[in-house]
Amino acid sequence: MKTPRLVAATAALALTAGCGFQSIPQAENGVAAAWAEVENQYQRRADLVPNLVETVKGYATHERETLEAVMNARAQATQVKLSADQLTPENMKRFEQAQGALQGALGRLLAVAENYPNLKANENFRDLQAQLEGTENRIGIARRRYIEQVQQFNNLVTVPPTSWTNSLMYKKQPKAQFTATTAGAEKAPSVKF
Repeated sequence: MKTPRLVAATAALALTAGCGFQSIPQAENGVAAAWAEVENQYQRRADLVPNLVETVKGYATHERETLEAVMNARAQATQVKLSADQLTPENMKRFEQAQGALQGALGRLLAVAENYPNLKANENFRDLQAQLEGTENRIGIARRRYIEQVQQFNNLVTVPPTSWTNSLMYKKQPKAQFTATTAGAEKAPSVKF
């Protein structure tokens, strides 16, 4: 009597193993972890900004407008927080716009630094600039990993046979991907001398 039940339970377990019963929640956890790493790297950049601004402030006191723009962009970027279950295309766009504004303000700040040879030679500034460049690379890597996790999750919830399990049990919607936020980003820039 126990043997047929054991066989039936084992067969049921084997059948559910490949249908997404566990893989959909695991993939969703992967998306959440990847998103946490994206936020971690953006936070790292936000944490570097005040130090960079203070270092530049000592050399470029009349560049107040640029320094204020960087700090305002940082404040806005750190206010936009998303949890893994809020990753809709609209929220992602809002998040990326805030991060893009900070990245643009930082670019203007670094351009200002070009006008101050003593600042460029300052060891603290060079160190902060190197850390910022490294952080931008880390952001790119974290975003790529997030994109891969979202692709895996979206495949599970939209492609049969796991999508059947999703439609019957979980009813998860595909997660939003990053998109280019800069107009014309899909075209290579032309370089003319």
